[in-house]
Amino acid sequence: MTGNQPKHKKDLTRRKVVVAGAGAAVAVGAAGTLAASGAFAGETSTTASAGSSSTESEACYKLTSETTEGPYYIDADKIRRDITEDKEGIPLVLNLKVIDAETCKPIANAAVDIWHCDALGIYSGYESLSTGGGGTAPTDAPTDAPSGTPSGTPTGEPPSGAPSGGTGGGGHEEPTDDERYLRGTWKTDKQGRVAFRTIFPGWYRGRTVHIHTKVHVDGKWTDAGYEGGHTCHTGQFFFAEEAVLASAEVEPYSTSTTERTTLTEDTIYDQSGTTGGLLKLKYDKKNIAKGVVGSITMGVDPDSTNDGTSL
Repeated sequence: MTGNQPKHKKDLTRRKVVVAGAGAAVAVGAAGTLAASGAFAGETSTTASAGSSSTESEACYKLTSETTEGPYYIDADKIRRDITEDKEGIPLVLNLKVIDAETCKPIANAAVDIWHCDALGIYSGYESLSTGGGGTAPTDAPTDAPSGTPSGTPTGEPPSGAPSGGTGGGGHEEPTDDERYLRGTWKTDKQGRVAFRTIFPGWYRGRTVHIHTKVHVDGKWTDAGYEGGHTCHTGQFFFAEEAVLASAEVEPYSTSTTERTTLTEDTIYDQSGTTGGLLKLKYDKKNIAKGVVGSITMGVDPDSTNDGTSL
């Protein structure tokens, strides 16, 4: 590697809330590829995909892997489907379906949270702690690679700037700023489907590209938002290396100098494909900048509590 070439080249590889944005846009204008309103309404893509080869029927009787909540969760802060705000990046429509893993029946009126970093690895609410960026890490962030690698089941997501600087822990960090981009909560419809509009995530030190999610059930949707119930699933979604490599050629991702952790190197992803959260992706392989549709069915146990804080 020479000059300022980004390091990714080396790899090639609450719960009580106030309803906001009730009139969230349902049209997705991602250069035609994502323009169909049906996709944003929650219709899971069934066309050619990149990533897992498992079908929905095969995944139907499997519980989707539980993972750590990570340090940067902010409880249901924004009730909305479009979480992009003003962040630049490759448009992404995330089509999700939630089913009971035992009966395969869809789970309606569940509250689904998603949150993730921006194209340069920065989390809203925690900008000063994030270890992504275009070359200059925050002064309070670790200056070298994480030193503690779990020997067994991961106990948490890398704190990404937390004092320990290791790969375990996962203890919750209090927000350091008022930004809330790339975070949102919405409810599933009668078919258990929900869709979000966002951007393709970037990466940061110690983790592969991913999106966090939680599924809350048995609560009530009121004029004040979603109240009560419990969290039956805490997980993460992952992206095939081919798509991540393609995104790394597009600005602003291409300006990142943060070394990237590949899918196979990640300590959270369990390498089990769809069951582990690997998304089915649809995009123009010649021009991923047009946009990406990511789809997955989550098999959950609605009677269990999995808040992701004890893994």
